[in-house]
Amino acid sequence: MARRVIWWIRRDLRLRDHPALTLAWQAAEEVIPVFILDPAFARASPRRRAFLMAGLRALDEELRARGGYLVVREGPPAEILRGLMVETGATAVFAEGDVSPYARRRDAEVASWLPLIRIGWPTIHPPDVLVKEDGSPYRVFGAFRRRWESHPIPAVLSEKAIPSRWRMPTELPSLPLPAVRTPEGFPAGEQAAWERLRVFVQGDDAPIFHYRALRRRLDGEGGSRLSPYLRFGMLSPRQALWAALEAEARAPNAESRRSVRAWINELIWRDFFLTWFYAFPDLRRRSLRPPREARPPEKDPRALEAWRAGRTGYPLIDAAMRQLAQEGWMPNRARMLTAFFLSRCMDIDWREGERWFLENLIDGDPAVNGGNWQWAAGAGLDPLSALRSFDIIRQARQADPHGGYIRRYLPELDRVPEAFIHAPWTMPEDLQRQVGCRIGRDYPAPCIDARGKRKERIHG
Repeated sequence: MARRVIWWIRRDLRLRDHPALTLAWQAAEEVIPVFILDPAFARASPRRRAFLMAGLRALDEELRARGGYLVVREGPPAEILRGLMVETGATAVFAEGDVSPYARRRDAEVASWLPLIRIGWPTIHPPDVLVKEDGSPYRVFGAFRRRWESHPIPAVLSEKAIPSRWRMPTELPSLPLPAVRTPEGFPAGEQAAWERLRVFVQGDDAPIFHYRALRRRLDGEGGSRLSPYLRFGMLSPRQALWAALEAEARAPNAESRRSVRAWINELIWRDFFLTWFYAFPDLRRRSLRPPREARPPEKDPRALEAWRAGRTGYPLIDAAMRQLAQEGWMPNRARMLTAFFLSRCMDIDWREGERWFLENLIDGDPAVNGGNWQWAAGAGLDPLSALRSFDIIRQARQADPHGGYIRRYLPELDRVPEAFIHAPWTMPEDLQRQVGCRIGRDYPAPCIDARGKRKERIHG
């Protein structure tokens, strides 16, 4: 057994169910937890940086409760790790694998200089086994899911693998972690992730039992809101899966079991997109299949800005975009509809929207975000995604039937009657004056003519 090794933390801010950390403790008497402020980190959005910093503070507090602490350094990872190994006498670096092209280049550079041991992934099954027999990636989600389900579900690692008293050198120099304000509704850290998971899956009337019925509604809380915690590994996807399976085992009826399965399906979608990114490093830059239409996307900066600002004149789209601006988050249904609207209704390049989401989302993950945008735009590998179309007004009425979600984020529509809340431009002018919402003045007219040349894109 080695005396001392380094645990290099990247997007895995947890102590439980952590293969790399578990193996580090099996290999050495002392484990040094290290987070490196990589220069590339400066490109991350302010919201994600704040959430990450708060998560690191939470991790440091848990380590200190066990007698350890987090070592924070800044600089190129290979250089920092090499210096730390000399400084501490550590003999190896343990880390979880990652799928992004930058992470793989970074790890290859570190491995060329140092003994880097990578084990585990931010997926439930390793991405290199979720492929066809010839090694190529799956194009269609249904076939991918069957492959995914053919593998045994990996067990969650025992918490006993991590010692209750942490052994490491004392007083290693470390940069202070700044005090940050996390986005409202998303306390950071492993304990916060566990509490959110517990609320979602536990109890006789757990929200997960209603997920299938409520996931398309925006006027309530139909989802788990766990995505930021999965993004930064404050919760492992295996932990989330097993918690769902335990809920399924005690589900009170068949519909509850179907709801649990629908949520598990979202975890499989997450693996699907992470596997795409593993196979296609240019996922964010290049459509994975030829566009459905020959004409190029429109370049209309004013229209793009209207979408970003939530001023398209379509209330559900605008409400979702303003929620993104205010909270750094939006439900999955809202993401799909706003992405479809930009790419397929407004004819604007899907990459513009992908970049905006990644810049603003707390849970912005290049793989999941890029995969979702390709799917919504009909640009991904799955040919069925190009054939799917949404009636935006009908979708709005189904997602927010009484307009509660719209009014929450669009106060200028607060007095608009329910009959007109999804298409306020259809209000008679005298009613517009009466409720104080004149279209084109108090709220924008539709940026796309619903009755004009693009009617098929909005309503067909």
